[in-house]
Amino acid sequence: MNYETSVVADRSADLDGEDGGRVATGRRRRNWIIFALIALALAIAAWFLFLRGGEPAPAADPDAQLPLVTVVAPGRTTIEGTISATGTIAARREIPVGVVGEGGRVVSVAADQGSWVRQGQVLVTVDRSVQTQQASGAQAQIGVARADANLAQANLDRALKLVARGFVSKADVDRLTATRDAAVARVRVAEAGLRELQARNARLNIYAPVSGLILTRNVEPGATIGAGSQPVFTMAQGGEMELLARLGEEDLAQITTGTSVTVTPVGLDRSYTGQVWQVEPTIDPQTRQGTARVALAYAPGLRPGGFASAVINSGTVVAPLLPESAVQSDAKGNYVYIVGSDNKVARRDVTTGIVTERGIAITGGLTGQERVVLRAGGFLNPGDKVRPRAGTTER
Repeated sequence: MNYETSVVADRSADLDGEDGGRVATGRRRRNWIIFALIALALAIAAWFLFLRGGEPAPAADPDAQLPLVTVVAPGRTTIEGTISATGTIAARREIPVGVVGEGGRVVSVAADQGSWVRQGQVLVTVDRSVQTQQASGAQAQIGVARADANLAQANLDRALKLVARGFVSKADVDRLTATRDAAVARVRVAEAGLRELQARNARLNIYAPVSGLILTRNVEPGATIGAGSQPVFTMAQGGEMELLARLGEEDLAQITTGTSVTVTPVGLDRSYTGQVWQVEPTIDPQTRQGTARVALAYAPGLRPGGFASAVINSGTVVAPLLPESAVQSDAKGNYVYIVGSDNKVARRDVTTGIVTERGIAITGGLTGQERVVLRAGGFLNPGDKVRPRAGTTER
């Protein structure tokens, strides 16, 4: 029994020695792996520090969470206000030219649409063959009346010579005097009749009442025209045109006579300059619009009846200019948000003025030196702290 126990114990000791060596070797290998991983991590950290210039990571900014807003100090600008409008081109003074006399058959027409004519120029010649014969008859009647008047005068002269001798009574002289006077009156009547016929004949032709541009022609040779018929021509006196610009009541109140206007007819790439010469005193109760009449000099591109757009100068002011996004409004009126020196938002009530393509003129409430929030004002409240960033009002 003792021998067997001793042998077993020796074998157990040998086994314990081999296992212990293996465990120690495994521990050393694991430690080396850990050391290698740590060294790799330190190398990676050193590499990142080298790429960052060796600077340590900055500390967190406490204001980084504040909302970022764009602000601008608008200053003061000379602003020319404009009003946009549309309207119809027309002749400033449209003159209808019709039949003045009794009319008749048209022999010739001397003007056409687009022709320039002078005052008194013959536009239409009417046949006057019948009227010429009537005038000749009237001329002959004058000759007959003058012959009668001469005979009456001769009879009277002879009677006056015989009165002194007593051969002719005073009553006969009175009768002969009356006969002479009646004959002279008939001469005058005949002459007046001739002048009337001549005047009627002169009115048969149609003349230009003023100098200007022919716009429409409604007559051709061979046609029969008469009194009361439609005008045979329409004219633009002096060739002057105008734009009948339609405007709302508020815009109309800003316009005065002499205001400069730029007119661009539809379909053309050029504009024409004119002036407001009349602001009509009435407003259409249906559309709530009025008419500003813009005088324009003649130009081939200005055609009556055509449609055109207009830009009307409504005045000039010197004031801060802000884009529409900066101006808010509520029940109290218009306002903007400004950022103070402590970067806190404050409300500032303002008065708006001229509206232009570049923005809105602020005529009251701002000096132009404040830092005004350009955008996102609807998401701010008075007292909010923000991170302001300088911007520009240009679009």
